[in-house]
Amino acid sequence: MPTKNCESCFMPLAKDPKKSGSDKYCSYCFSNGKLCYEGDDLKFFQKKSYEGMINHGMNKYSAKFFSWMIRFAPRWKNK
Repeated sequence: MPTKNCESCFMPLAKDPKKSGSDKYCSYCFSNGKLCYEGDDLKFFQKKSYEGMINHGMNKYSAKFFSWMIRFAPRWKNK
């Protein structure tokens, strides 16, 4: 069975530390029944995601790669 990823940031839902309760979004992207970032600026979202990854201890090269991958998430495909 393929890994299910967050439709906003592309993080594997199996790695979500808080398990948001959503079957589409991780707890970093979805809280209290709505998306945490409701805007549609992909570059801004990638920048904030990169900063969040760095703040959680990820090395900058991995954070850069994973923030780049966000563009392939279903939420951003047509942006």
